[in-house]
Amino acid sequence: MFQIAVLLLAAVNVCYSLDNGLGRKPQMGWNSWNHFACHISADLIKRTADLMISTGLAEAGYNYLNLDDCWAEGRDSNGDIYPDPISFPGGMGPVGEYIHSKGLKFGIYSDAGSMTCAKRPGSLGYELQDAMMYAKWKVDYLKYDNCNNEGFSPKERYPVMRDALNKTGRPIFFSMCEWGVDAPWAWAGDVGNSWRTTGDIDPSWKRTMYCLDLNEPLFPFAGPGKWNDPDMLEVGNGMSDVEGQSHFSLWALMKSPLLIGCDISEMSAATKEILLNKEVIAVNQDPLGVQGHRTSKPNPTGGELWQGELSDGSIAAVLFNRNDNTTMNLTVSFVAGFENVASAPELAVRDLWLHKDLGKFKAFSALIPPHGVRMLKVQPVTDAGLVGERLMSSTVLQSATYLVN
Repeated sequence: MFQIAVLLLAAVNVCYSLDNGLGRKPQMGWNSWNHFACHISADLIKRTADLMISTGLAEAGYNYLNLDDCWAEGRDSNGDIYPDPISFPGGMGPVGEYIHSKGLKFGIYSDAGSMTCAKRPGSLGYELQDAMMYAKWKVDYLKYDNCNNEGFSPKERYPVMRDALNKTGRPIFFSMCEWGVDAPWAWAGDVGNSWRTTGDIDPSWKRTMYCLDLNEPLFPFAGPGKWNDPDMLEVGNGMSDVEGQSHFSLWALMKSPLLIGCDISEMSAATKEILLNKEVIAVNQDPLGVQGHRTSKPNPTGGELWQGELSDGSIAAVLFNRNDNTTMNLTVSFVAGFENVASAPELAVRDLWLHKDLGKFKAFSALIPPHGVRMLKVQPVTDAGLVGERLMSSTVLQSATYLVN
């Protein structure tokens, strides 16, 4: 048995937010890159807008529809950027109008360099001109990449676009995508609404865990208006359903942006169920804005406990089995810190994937498959037997890991 005691601490916000009124909760939506890469068009975007409505994704909170790289073709004689005339024959204005007609928000992509990562026109030196064009198209969101930066540091380049967006008079969510190379969490709280903390994700379990582990220790820097971004979701792009559920649970707990990256016209029933889990989404969108994180010490068997405080005083907890081959029995005890175990209160436990109240416990155990999770909401019980009140920051959750052959 491997056993550790862990303490849930209140997150400490150490930087100031960008004052554009946006991003009070992590952004939710869809982005074209992970599945379609450069194979995008006006027809694809309009079809995706329709599907976001018909599948219930928009109702669940996914409201940004974001074009990634490859929409731009060049600049005209005045330096104005224009889209690929074959893929977007009517221009970008009608695309935005269609997205808005569905009650969704219109996101676009550029780069803080001379060219984008796909060698399309970048915005370096054209920040204000491009920002004004985005405002003309009624853009609501800008993902701003970091390729071909001509040797200028992110600290020099990203504030220029922030100032340009502010000058448009249109609130535009500013998603910084500088890959964490210059520690944006330490300085970008007054520059962007979110910042990438990692390189690009891909559908492999190894890469997803790489992004997870880079993002996890940065929890003190996140909060309303300023979010750590370990990249977009790969749910539905080839990982197993168990892995997709774990990926979604941990991104939600970390208050990461929930940006769908699959072809939603081809979603399996399991993928749709994962992405539409309103109880897990509620953890991500909790107004307190505390990024959950790993509270167990390194465990060679692969069992982990993650947790984060919620605005109603409860704790969202994830029991996570990172082991590649072995099912584990993971236990969370709620009695650590009490000299007399008998006097420790029972806590109400709800399973956010089963959508079921499991009862009152002093300890909770679950068998978890390789790469799997159990996501729980843990809350005090009043003298009258009702769920309520708050778990204090001194509440200790204790985890134990047992291997099951």
